[in-house]
Amino acid sequence: MNPKIWLSSPHMGNNEFNYVKEAFDTNWIAPLGPHVDGFEKTLENFLGQNTYVAALSSGTAALHLALIILGVQAGDEVICQSMTFSASANPIAYQGATPIFVDSEEQSWNMSPDFLEEAINDRLKKGKKPKAIIIVHLYGMPANMTRIMEIANKHDIPVVEDAAEALGSSYKKQPLGTFGAMSILSFNGNKIITTSGGGALVSTNEDWIKKARFLATQARDAAPHYQHSHIGYNYRMSNICAGIGRGQMEVLLERVKQRRYNFEYYKNAFASIPEIKFMEEPSSDYYSNRWLSTILVNGSGKSIDREQLRLSLEKDNIESRPLWKPMHLQPVFADASFYGDGTSERLFESGLCLPSGSNLSKEDLDRVVDQVVSTFSTVQI
Repeated sequence: MNPKIWLSSPHMGNNEFNYVKEAFDTNWIAPLGPHVDGFEKTLENFLGQNTYVAALSSGTAALHLALIILGVQAGDEVICQSMTFSASANPIAYQGATPIFVDSEEQSWNMSPDFLEEAINDRLKKGKKPKAIIIVHLYGMPANMTRIMEIANKHDIPVVEDAAEALGSSYKKQPLGTFGAMSILSFNGNKIITTSGGGALVSTNEDWIKKARFLATQARDAAPHYQHSHIGYNYRMSNICAGIGRGQMEVLLERVKQRRYNFEYYKNAFASIPEIKFMEEPSSDYYSNRWLSTILVNGSGKSIDREQLRLSLEKDNIESRPLWKPMHLQPVFADASFYGDGTSERLFESGLCLPSGSNLSKEDLDRVVDQVVSTFSTVQI
């Protein structure tokens, strides 16, 4: 069997080990430490916009803290993009709040501004003003932040950007993760850079970030003994993980460049296959890090469909994955309200993520291409 080609595996640079070794040599093996401070500062400098950053154990932890800081409580409603990973919606349930799911737009696959406004107006008519809006930059593609922020500001509802997949992407030349009241990043093993496991909360409000750091370290009060006036969480990033992150930040732009190269390679290779359509950047305002290269397989009749292509790749030990199954279709959220026209469902039914790691060789890419092309060549005309 051919060696495994992963969807998006970790890709280490040259300096991560040196930072980790420094943590061992100085015995900073516990949570917090100089690498955590350094990693936060590097992220702040990269994002700009006068941001502050709290390095945490995961993107999910960051989103949970964001909702806590915004005062989301049991009985509240939070609007959330439906087409996303469950971690975007789960923290709403952690707080005992109710998710209100909004469909995608065709243009970016992200939250539809039209259905967002429809959802807000309908919830207001029902006497429930949403407490927050969680938008997601899917697969690194920016959402339509101009319209989304206009709508959110009009109704005075804070936006939380789920930029877990979008570090290195930008909208109108402004880095994603700097538009909302708060934003979250993820450094899970499959992300464009990784800390093994980790995430971050981002905001221009320094007090909120200080509060996040406090809550993330078990909300320990300033006292010589262990005293707690608030419920806290064990959400801080370790010094070792942050050391990996510092090394990864040194190669972030190279990783973005390689992933964008992967996308263009696939796009050119599949140009003659009419059943394959790519998610394009809608205009020059959109700059995607192309965390994952995604396609729509519009097969009909005797043509190949998404699942047949996925299974064909799997037979050659190539990992691919359907797009995120929308949250309003998930059993755990079966009773949640949804506003949309089925766009996210159609995308899910025909969408596929191709191997996209920045460590893919040309031989790897060619193997993926050859398998896709040979799969479609079997179709009888």
